[in-house]
Amino acid sequence: MFKETATGLRTLLFLLMALLLMIFDQQSAVFHRFKSYVAIAVVPIQYVVNFPVAFLNWTEDTLTSRQQLIKDNTHLKAQLILLEARLQQQNAIEADNQQLKALLRSTSGVQGKVLEAQLLAVASEPSVRQVVLNKGTVDHVYIGQPVIDPYGVIGQVIEVGKLTSRAMLLTDAQSAIPVQVLRTGVRSIAVGEGVLDSMRLLHVPETTDIRVGDQLITSGLGQHFPYGYPVGKVVTVNKDPGSTFMDIKVLPSGHLNHSRLVLLVWPVVTMNTSATQTEKKYVSKK
Repeated sequence: MFKETATGLRTLLFLLMALLLMIFDQQSAVFHRFKSYVAIAVVPIQYVVNFPVAFLNWTEDTLTSRQQLIKDNTHLKAQLILLEARLQQQNAIEADNQQLKALLRSTSGVQGKVLEAQLLAVASEPSVRQVVLNKGTVDHVYIGQPVIDPYGVIGQVIEVGKLTSRAMLLTDAQSAIPVQVLRTGVRSIAVGEGVLDSMRLLHVPETTDIRVGDQLITSGLGQHFPYGYPVGKVVTVNKDPGSTFMDIKVLPSGHLNHSRLVLLVWPVVTMNTSATQTEKKYVSKK
């Protein structure tokens, strides 16, 4: 009974205090000033109380922003890679178009039928210079058929399948092609050395008129290559005192290591048995 009476008195006291405060708030200017001072004093406490909540909100916003930035960055990188890939593809297409135009221009001097072919693979052996083309017997490709690019002869077909064929480049160690010096008309055979962009002339006497810079063309004396196709340029002429023949190095005219599109040629040729036998004899010895 006593506890209930005390509780009731306290409640009544609080109600009276609240009523007095309301009256003072409405009527007293002094109380208003006191209230403003109290509000100022309470501000630091409000900051302290609100700090954990504000910190958690800031942390959440920061993490969300960072994750969004990472996501956006990843997306932009993917777009950049895609755009670079498309640009490279466009450049490759443009290069192919330029090479195709050059091939078409080069056909003006070709006597006979020609067919565009594309390189599918390149031999990986160190001394073997051979490529696989995307044309075969269904396209009437034959063994011994000349292969050229816009700059000259690059080789000949040595193996034919139904859909593909294999061509041996001029620099292959087994390659031999009858040539003629454009300046003097001197004939020889250019053979491959199994290394990139390097050939040499076979059995040229030291008294022969041949110089660095002389242009070599097909002589037309073999059974495969017609007359007049560019073959290469003489880059060195060395005379060995102990030998009756000169050591002559030749740089091929064709871009053997760069061309992706080539032409297969069905030339109109005049056969020469002795030259053909010379070429076959050298290849068989190799």
